[in-house]
Formats: sequence, C-alpha cells, structure tokens
Amino acid sequence: MIRNFIAGEWRASTANQFFPVLNPATAEPLGQTPISPASEVDEAVNSAHSAYERWRRVPVGDRVQVLHKLKARLESDLEDLARTITVECGKTLAESRGELRRAIENVEVAAGMPMLMQGNFSEDIASGIDEFSIRQPLGVCAIIAPFNFPGMIPFWFLPYAIACGNGVVVKPSERVPLTMQKVFTLLTECGLPADVVNLLNGDRHTSELLISHPLVRAVSFVGSSAGARAVYALAGAHGKRVQCQGGAKNPIVVLPDADIDNATPVIADSAFGCAGQRCLAASMAILVGDARKGFGDSLRQAAAQRTTGNGLDEVQMGPVISPESRNRILSLVDRAVSDGARLTVDGRYPQIAGGELGNFIRPTILEGLPLASDVTRTEIFGPVLSLHEVDTVDEAIALVNTGSYGNMACLFTRSGDAARKFRSEAEVGNVGINVGVAAPMAFFPFSGARESFFGDLHGQGRDAVRFFTQEKVVVERWPKDWTRQF
Repeated sequence: MIRNFIAGEWRASTANQFFPVLNPATAEPLGQTPISPASEVDEAVNSAHSAYERWRRVPVGDRVQVLHKLKARLESDLEDLARTITVECGKTLAESRGELRRAIENVEVAAGMPMLMQGNFSEDIASGIDEFSIRQPLGVCAIIAPFNFPGMIPFWFLPYAIACGNGVVVKPSERVPLTMQKVFTLLTECGLPADVVNLLNGDRHTSELLISHPLVRAVSFVGSSAGARAVYALAGAHGKRVQCQGGAKNPIVVLPDADIDNATPVIADSAFGCAGQRCLAASMAILVGDARKGFGDSLRQAAAQRTTGNGLDEVQMGPVISPESRNRILSLVDRAVSDGARLTVDGRYPQIAGGELGNFIRPTILEGLPLASDVTRTEIFGPVLSLHEVDTVDEAIALVNTGSYGNMACLFTRSGDAARKFRSEAEVGNVGINVGVAAPMAFFPFSGARESFFGDLHGQGRDAVRFFTQEKVVVERWPKDWTRQF
C-alpha cells in the first residue's frame, strides 16, 4: 500500500482517486498512488509548520547529526533502494546505483551546514556600531519531484532544507512513489523528529494545493518547462520563494580534432542512458566540418549495438516510463521523418524477449532533420539523437543558442581555444568539455538558463543554502554608559 507520512505517522489516504503504478518493463501492477485531497495537504503542511517551530531551535550542529546517520543508512540500503528505482522507473541497476550516489553526495554536502550557514560580521561600520548578517530557516518548504530520478532529485533539496532548520513536505511523482516510501522510513530511523518531514502523494492538483497553501514559504520543482513555468507563476502569485528546473534540448558539439574512440561511448551514454529520460541527456549532436566523416558512422554503430531490456537484467538501457511517453516519442520520430529526416538507426518497434508489454524503444538516430522542423526544438525525452552538420564552431554555437532551452551544452575537442570560446558563448547553465553529461557535483549548483530554469537560486550547494534560509542583517550599537552598571 502506498501511504502518506504525516505528523510522524504512516497513514492510508482517504482519497477516492488513485493513479495506477506499473512496472514500465513488464506492465506489472506495483500499487496505486492516492490522489491526496485538500484536507491531507493541509494536515501535512500544518505538521511541517508545527515541527519547524521546534526544529529551528535545535542547534545546527545537532541537526546535521541526522544527516550523518542518513548517509550511513543510504549506503547500507543502496542495493535495495536501487532495485526499487529500477522496478518503478525502468532504468538499469547501474544507473539506479549512480543516482543514489548523487543523492548521498548531497547529504554529505548538506552535513557541512554549520559552516555553510555562517553569516558575516563587520566591526565598527561607524563609531561604536557593528553590523552582521545571520541566516535563519524559512518555515515550510515544499518539494515536488519528477519521475525520472525518484531517488536523486528530492535530495537536491531535502537535506539542505532539513539542515537549515525548515519543515518539509515532499510530493513525489505519482508514477514513482515507492522509492520515497523507503527513504522516509530511513529518515525516521535516523533520529529526525518524525513530523519535520512529511510525505504527500498525489498528482498535479495535489501540487497546486500544496503550492498555494498559505503556510508554505518555498517551493522546489523539477519537471517539464511547461510545468516549471506554471509552478513558477502559481508560486509567484502566492508570494512564495520558488526554484523551478524545466526541460531541455541538450546539444553536443563535435569538432574535427575530437577523439572519436573516447567521445563516441560518452556521447552514446549521454543520449541513450536512462532511456534519454534525464534533463542532461544529449538530444542533438552537431558535427563540425570533417567531424561528420567519422563520427556519424561511429555513433550509428554505438546506437545499434546498445542492449535494451528490463533494467534488472544485464542490459545497457531500459524502457521509457509509460505507454503514453512511448507513444509521444514515436509520434515525434514519425513527425521528424515526415519533415524530411532520415532514420539511420530505427529503434521504434523493438522485439524484447519477455518485454512484450513493456514501454521499450531502442536507441534511434535521425539525420537530415531540417532546423525549421518543430522536432528540432522539442524536448523528446527519449532515446532519440538527431545529427546535424555545420562548417564552423561559430555556426555550432549559434545553433546551440537558437533554441529556447538552456540546460546543458557540451563540446568535444582537443583545442583549448575552442573550449574557452564555447564555455564563454554557449547560453546554457551547465557546460561540458569532453564530457557528455555535465552534471554538477553537489557542492556546485545544478544550473540552468532560459526556458530550462525559472527562479534565481538553483538546487544543490551554496545556492540551496541561500534558498532555504532568510538572510537577516543586524546593525548593533552598545553605548558605553549603558553598560557601566555591570
């Protein structure tokens, strides 16, 4: 049974609507996500607010002890959690393990909160007057997570919000509720006051109720750009602090001097890892000049040879999340073909032993896709890579900057000059040089630009500390004659 965790208790929801949770590789029923009603949203938020009033007074050095214990539990339970992610999300076990390593990394960074929360002090800004700043928790923080990284993305926010002294409500995607069920069990076993974190299951309507609740002070969201824009608008209209990570159309630029043997598997993993369902998946490969001669063949071969199947087996790629996602991806590939693209690697209708009911698409490569096609600018969010050819690095950078998204762009080259130009001029939040997935370590913010991010402060690192705290400036004077009696 998929339950909510409210006020320190596991509770069966009183919902009268449920969302079926299916294994994307087999279509096996895994449970039903309750669409929690407004009354349960209110209970979860009020629980977090009541806990915040006490938790904020706990010394930060004591608060982070919970995170040290949580890290150890995540390590010991990693295999069980990874298997849960694979079963409900579809990715391979290796990808699930890597996702959890990123989650643990954020716990480690947030455990440094006694230093990260420190303010600043200036003595004698005027005669006898000192000025300093302190950081204080906000209150109730809502975290609304997507389906593609059920174990990692909540941890871009959760450990920082806890360590800063806030109360928290987490709403996972209705498609993948099982991982957070296990994570919350670990949290309560690590000594965290049970009502500090609350788990609320539901759909978009539940999220809207949570965002607009008057006691919620901050909202963290990851999803599509349309969803991010809607959350940003709703949260802003209700006066909330908000950070919204949106979609992407990530280009990879390959220069003629790039190392084919090293770059090919890296680019293939970027495009087809996690079945292309990650916000840092490569979706366009821009081949510059003579790079088109070797890299096209190399990438086509890597795509055709990638093994696809149930993520619990020894494969390199699992299914996409749902039949609806699969159909959407297929329709976009068909549209690209009708717009003039050539399917040089066609993964649309694979035969997967034992996966007849699964949501499988093999790696697919499009070539000759006109830049005027809508598909060139649409986030496919599946294992589809389009190859484009230009003559110069300037043309490549211009193509990178023509899209509406700005999550990531990568360059493969041996030229330091070209790399410096690219990192300076590419209008994206995360830049990779000779790497295919420019995923920032937890002590850096997970950046984003243009339609890929709405807000000012990103997840992870110092941005997360600033997001989950309110800075207060104190100007202080103590005249001598006031203290003579002492």
